[in-house]
Amino acid sequence: MQLLAQTAPLLNGVLAADPVKPAAGTAQLIIAAVVSIAVIVVLIVWVKMHPFFSLMLGAAVMALAANMGFEHAFTSFSTGLGSTVGGVGVLIVLGAVIGRFLTESGGADEIVDTILSKTPLKRLGWAMALAAFIVGIPLFFEVGVVLLIPIVMLAAKRAKLPVILIGIPALAGLSALHGFVPPHPGPLIAIDALKADLGLTLGLGLLVAIPTVIIAGPVLAKPMARWVPVLASDKLLAPVTEREGKRPAFGVALSVVLLPVVLMLLMTVVTSAGLDSSLFGQILVWIGTPLQALLITSLYAMIVLGTALGRSMGEVAKVTGDSFAPIASILLIVGAGGGFKQTLVDSGVGQVIGGGIAGSGMPLLLAGWLVAVVIRLATGSATVATITAAGIMAPLAGDLSGTHLALMVLAIGAGSVFLSHVNDAGFWLVKEYFGLTVGQTFKTWSLMECAVSVVGLLGVLLLGLVV
Repeated sequence: MQLLAQTAPLLNGVLAADPVKPAAGTAQLIIAAVVSIAVIVVLIVWVKMHPFFSLMLGAAVMALAANMGFEHAFTSFSTGLGSTVGGVGVLIVLGAVIGRFLTESGGADEIVDTILSKTPLKRLGWAMALAAFIVGIPLFFEVGVVLLIPIVMLAAKRAKLPVILIGIPALAGLSALHGFVPPHPGPLIAIDALKADLGLTLGLGLLVAIPTVIIAGPVLAKPMARWVPVLASDKLLAPVTEREGKRPAFGVALSVVLLPVVLMLLMTVVTSAGLDSSLFGQILVWIGTPLQALLITSLYAMIVLGTALGRSMGEVAKVTGDSFAPIASILLIVGAGGGFKQTLVDSGVGQVIGGGIAGSGMPLLLAGWLVAVVIRLATGSATVATITAAGIMAPLAGDLSGTHLALMVLAIGAGSVFLSHVNDAGFWLVKEYFGLTVGQTFKTWSLMECAVSVVGLLGVLLLGLVV
């Protein structure tokens, strides 16, 4: 969080030295927000334009409709893009490096195979949920899917079980981590926008994610497998190839996954206990700050998953470089989303909508979830839903405690994964991998996403009553 706090003011000062002062009234601001979001939805869903350009044009429409002036059409967008990429973007890059070394070295495979090898047949679903939960901490959702689905298909084929019985728990684990736990992009974006504490959000996110995965995964998979008893066919079964060289040991691979989590949680514990005044406490706080924690873990991964396995420094550098290309699109979307969010904030529409929500008496956590759900249903993008909802709810966040700021991040994260349907690429990815019809995909994947969202919200609301 210190990285974000230090970087954003500097960028804001450089890029927005001339503050934008919109002169629109309440009705005009609301209409401007609705029109700009509608433009983004149309461009993404029907025109099939890349979300980066869709968000950029949506921000311009918002600025012009809110009377921010032609000369300022992209001022707020540039400010938000710069601060978001300068803060969250660096963390995403480091997370991608860690994930790449885990997959390239076979470390992620070792974690999954070890868990599955020690699991009886009737507990395969639970084991897959655990494996997905562990490897899903540092891996982006799409990477986790590509990694785990071939293993799911192979396990289902050998056990002669419906793929849904094993696949849904894996998808639930990946989806819950994607929505609730940093360093995934969605939670990081919301943490930045709401100025929440990353370590606290991480700890509470894990508390919410565990029961969510259990209910939306292994528990819900049993009736789903009866509704959709599809078996893994040879045509759908992806070949399992052996990696060259030796794999890292299970403990080594697991240490790479857990190291950033432990460092960030230690920082939160030290800060909360008031132990950060001592030299040792200051060191723990420094290394537990997200940038330092992920940088340390990246360097550690290069050693234990690279040079320690016999790779030369040239090979390690190549793997590192290979990790950058796949996240270029993610960085652009996240940056553009930050620009759109900043345009919403500078227009004043956040205060207007926030005031309306506050006046309605609706609990703020529920309101944050609901706003994210609406944007998610409209755009099909969890990232766009998170960015927009965080921007709208940010004006109300100033009066929240640190704990409830973290819970607001989680509520928005829960809303951002609600009901994946035909406008979401993940819907078609799961349909094709599992060989399902559209109707079967709704009965399984879409329903599972709803369960992750609703159970996650319930967990957030319950925590809000006790913390």
